[in-house]
Amino acid sequence: MNIWEYANPRRFTAVTDRLLPVLIPMAAICVVSSLFWGFFLTPDDYRQGSTVKIIYLHVPAALMAINAWIMMLVTSLIWLIRRHHVSALLAKSAAHVGIVFTLVALLTGAIWGKPMWGTYWAWDPRLTSFLILFLFYLGYLALWSAIEDPDGAADLTSVLCMVGSVFALLSRYAVNFWNQGLHQGASLSLDKEEHVSDVFWQPLVLSIAGFVLLFIVLVLVLTRSEIRMRRAVALMKRMPSR
Repeated sequence: MNIWEYANPRRFTAVTDRLLPVLIPMAAICVVSSLFWGFFLTPDDYRQGSTVKIIYLHVPAALMAINAWIMMLVTSLIWLIRRHHVSALLAKSAAHVGIVFTLVALLTGAIWGKPMWGTYWAWDPRLTSFLILFLFYLGYLALWSAIEDPDGAADLTSVLCMVGSVFALLSRYAVNFWNQGLHQGASLSLDKEEHVSDVFWQPLVLSIAGFVLLFIVLVLVLTRSEIRMRRAVALMKRMPSR
């Protein structure tokens, strides 16, 4: 089957009609069970105490904030090359979800930073690049709202997305580029010295899986809404004026 068949709005809607009833309960089960497991069934860390448990919100949210922008980059490139409208709508929907995850990551990071660093904010390389990524999210969505022509908005936002991808990558690898900074290393790593203990690692992996599924569900639902909205606008334009 040709993958580009799913770029057809009708085909996309039909496929997601079958996927969403499966993905929604899976996402709910993973998110709820992982947060309950992480917050109530894991011990306090010997150095960070109970504050370490915010990892089950902060890490998955930060991970999805970055990956959402990467998805936007891929779908924006597909729009520029293939001109498939569903890809542009997927990028727009991913931005709405991504900005929420970015805000959650910034807020939970500030809450976590206060007892660890003695301050809610520091101009750490990763934190600064993450804040700039959040501003790019704002600019991206503002550009969609400011341009009436959907195709023109998709073109300009796709260009902006390519520029913002630099800061998405910096947000992910800033601690590798700059050795200085308050931010800790990766919570999940092949390096045993950086990798969190198994008692925290297992619910964290489940939480990340839940956030991934939640992201997919929200993007699909928002994209379906965008498709219906465009159909409604097209029908209204076809109606004869009195």
